[in-house]
Amino acid sequence: MASPISTVRSAAVDMGAGSGRVILAELTAGRLSLIEAHRFETPLISDEETGYQCWDVDAIEANMRIGLDKADLLAPLDSVGCDTWGVDFVLLGEDRRRVGPAVAYRDLRTEGMMDAVFARMTPQEIYRRTGIHFQPYNTLYQLAATAERHPDWLRRARHLLMMPDYLHFCLSGVISNEYTIATTTQLLNLATRDWDVDLLAIAGVAPGLMVKPVESGTTIGAVTLAADGRTIRVIAPGGHDTASAVAAAPLNGPDDAFLSSGTWSLMGVESPTPYADAAAHRFNFGNEGGVCGRYRVLKNMMGLWLIQRIRKELGSPAFTDLVAAAAAAPAWASIVNPDDPRFLNPVSMTDTLRTIATENGEAAPEGLGALARCVFDSLALGYRRVKEDLETLRGRPLKHICIIGGGSQNGLLNQLCADACQIPVSAGPVETSALGNACVQMMALGAVHSLDEARAVVRRSFDVTDIVPGPAVPEAVWLRFQAAVGRTSAVH
Repeated sequence: MASPISTVRSAAVDMGAGSGRVILAELTAGRLSLIEAHRFETPLISDEETGYQCWDVDAIEANMRIGLDKADLLAPLDSVGCDTWGVDFVLLGEDRRRVGPAVAYRDLRTEGMMDAVFARMTPQEIYRRTGIHFQPYNTLYQLAATAERHPDWLRRARHLLMMPDYLHFCLSGVISNEYTIATTTQLLNLATRDWDVDLLAIAGVAPGLMVKPVESGTTIGAVTLAADGRTIRVIAPGGHDTASAVAAAPLNGPDDAFLSSGTWSLMGVESPTPYADAAAHRFNFGNEGGVCGRYRVLKNMMGLWLIQRIRKELGSPAFTDLVAAAAAAPAWASIVNPDDPRFLNPVSMTDTLRTIATENGEAAPEGLGALARCVFDSLALGYRRVKEDLETLRGRPLKHICIIGGGSQNGLLNQLCADACQIPVSAGPVETSALGNACVQMMALGAVHSLDEARAVVRRSFDVTDIVPGPAVPEAVWLRFQAAVGRTSAVH
């Protein structure tokens, strides 16, 4: 019998839409530790030719390589893998050079594209095929916009790589598409787990532009490290950052929900089977791919993006000061639907928040504390709405919510979540995307043998904070929130 692997080290390249980081993960004696080797803002640029808001993928690649070298200097690496946000992509031509810019999902070029696609295939049929929730920035609608405005890009393209696939290509030179990130496109067939040729045609994409997706944990290729000239494995983790985050979430059973709290809030349950019936479609739940054959039955909601923008517009006060100001502000004074599409990328988030609150008959929030409290209260009520929809969908109650990601550090929002949902909540770990990324790599390296074992390693390696619910939200507040949601649905 082979002796157990004593120490394994992986570099987790964890790219969020706000910031990226390269994290050294080390597994020793059954415990996992993380060291941040490099952190940087995810750079956005305005494309000179089109004016589109785009990702500066050259700067992203350069920072990834800097971080990889820093991590290897801290301790010799065994592998590297990349995870990113969903839906965005890079086109490569015959010469494997980029065709067109890497347009960001918040760019408004997809306005009206959902209706254009629905004219060719009904939403019901799209959902039946993909099981993916409808968002105007899904890759399906981005590609439809590209086919309409820049058909030459698609004519010249020979490969479409989602963002983590592109980073793996930069490292290894190998073309691949990873399964979990592929599911975010709304182009992957739920039954076959391969690209749906009819949806590709509707999007204006030629067959063969993407290869059959590989599973998380697949070795893509290898990269030679500049620091010491060694060659290490490039391993696909859960390429979608939420897939990696949920892989590391310390879930205790089938009645636990996860809440990945960051720029976006993604709330759902892990399931061995998808939920793609009429009820799931009505609630707009997605069945995104998870690692080890699981599905993430979830709702994608606006998250702390609203707070990020408010902070920036009000002079970037310290986050702790913002939370303290919100805690001191009156509860439930102003409520909005945080999923109102006008919050996606407004010129002024503070003005938009006040306008929507006023439309709802709410007091317009003024000042840092009131603005932040409006967002936190509204997010918590959104979590309750998703919880109740999940319980209806599954036919049984949820017992616990596991909050992961950067937002798990927000004690006020965590307590509001527990109060609104009236079930216990746990918060942490923070860097779950990087943790799950590393765990999948370590499973591929043979150091961890199952997803359950990986989660056990995370539980004994990192602390979580338990939160019990306080007084329930007043019924009048809940009715105000439901009215705000209904008003948004009626308008949009």
